[in-house]
Amino acid sequence: MGILEDIKQQYKFGGISQKLIFWNVGLFILSLIFFYNFQNQFFIYPEWLKLSSAPGNLLYYPWTLLTYSFFHAGFLHLFFNMMVLNFSSRLFLTFFNERQLLGLYLLSSIFAGVVFVVVYFVFPGLSPVATSVVGASAAIMAVLVATATYAPLMSIRLLLIGNVKLWHIAAVIILLDLLQIRAENTGGHIAHLAGAFFGFVFIKLLQQGTDLSSGIARIITFFTGLFQPKKTTPFKKVHKNPVRTTIAPGAGKDITQKQIDEILDKISQSGYDSLTKQEKEFLFKAGK
Repeated sequence: MGILEDIKQQYKFGGISQKLIFWNVGLFILSLIFFYNFQNQFFIYPEWLKLSSAPGNLLYYPWTLLTYSFFHAGFLHLFFNMMVLNFSSRLFLTFFNERQLLGLYLLSSIFAGVVFVVVYFVFPGLSPVATSVVGASAAIMAVLVATATYAPLMSIRLLLIGNVKLWHIAAVIILLDLLQIRAENTGGHIAHLAGAFFGFVFIKLLQQGTDLSSGIARIITFFTGLFQPKKTTPFKKVHKNPVRTTIAPGAGKDITQKQIDEILDKISQSGYDSLTKQEKEFLFKAGK
């Protein structure tokens, strides 16, 4: 099975965390083709993709409250964001479901974007000209802080440091944003802090019985079918007697379906990479 087919299978059977990484990486590759200035070595994103601090731009391009969170200013920006997204989303999914992860990612992006525009409107002295922001950092901060809010004492082993509590990691990142807010990338740090605040509020409301992700999840399901429940194969009874065994018609398909279900269970527990080469090939053939 080729590399492209392997990637297709990882995307098809991977969870929403993996899909978010695929979306970010895929859009980064496209942005290299269409928006990267190779002569000066920086991206020039159009007004209808990046989020501008000018309120007028938001009136013309309201969708930029979401699109900005899927584009990045450089390879290192993307690389570190995807590393933290992979780390924080795995922790989040220990306690919550994929629908809530995607809902939190999207809603926190919108909230952080609104805060970014409002802060620059209320405090115009922060920048003499309109500034803009791109990147998934605000949404990732929301996921990390949400998990730290729910399980602050969760122990995490860090390379060269050892075991630390999850809330320590979140607190250090928030403190760094506060310390650097006036030094450089002010808009980015504002968005990070807004995302962190939204993650905290998201969990507090969830603990009180209000799931903010439910509404946007319904919209996503309606248009994409992403969270539609999977259809299961009806159970076909096999009759046995002391003389011989009579197998109901289509039992061969049941065996294949059982193998597929076992592989899908393995993916949900350990990820696509945990499959053996034979299991990947079987899944690929069954998908055809």
